[in-house]
Amino acid sequence: MAEVLLRHMAGDEFEVFSAGTQPVDVHPQTLAVLAKFGVAQNALRSKNVSELQDQDFDYVISLCDKARLECKTYSIAGKRMDWSFEDPVNRNGPNPFEITLNEISRRIAMFVLVETKQQVPMAALDPIQFFKSLTDEVRLRCLMLIQYEGELCVGEMMAALEDIQPKVSRHLALLRKNGLLVDRRQGQWMYYRINPDLPSWAKSVLAETTENNIAFIEASIRNLNQMADRPNRAQNWFKEA
Repeated sequence: MAEVLLRHMAGDEFEVFSAGTQPVDVHPQTLAVLAKFGVAQNALRSKNVSELQDQDFDYVISLCDKARLECKTYSIAGKRMDWSFEDPVNRNGPNPFEITLNEISRRIAMFVLVETKQQVPMAALDPIQFFKSLTDEVRLRCLMLIQYEGELCVGEMMAALEDIQPKVSRHLALLRKNGLLVDRRQGQWMYYRINPDLPSWAKSVLAETTENNIAFIEASIRNLNQMADRPNRAQNWFKEA
């Protein structure tokens, strides 16, 4: 996660590598949450630190206490930084991979800001407009449902909210206008998902609001799961976007 997020946030500022002392295959949920976050995640491979032993690094960052202790045996010429995140595989509670990704994302954003001594590139987003978008119950439910499902079309939102098409479409169009959603057309339906270019703080607000308030949309999720003739979603959305 950290390798992909740092490369995504810092662009050409850093050459990024990741490795472990006991690497295993990349967890499928890691790939899933990276895709949901809207960052490139092709050709990821777990590596052993022995593959990088002949390289010099300006920074060596450990991501958990176990790695911090193990990596102290490696001599480096650059700056050592010890961060501590729970392993999402063993983490309790709902959506452990999403929570861990959000925590790492926030920490990396601060790292880039400090170490490059320049403003982290972010999508233009008015925070007042962002939070105003969350004050309407229908819009908030729309955002939380899309955050939960990954992508939904207007018809699915109508079934989930038990509301009419003009009202649902109006709220979704406003969220798109305010930069919170992006859309695509497939057949007769317009599909929406969270804008992948949102700054990390806005993504965190939406993710944590959804993760900690599932009861708020539980009935809508149930309606969605019971929807008859639910549209088939294209599988190549992330390639098209």
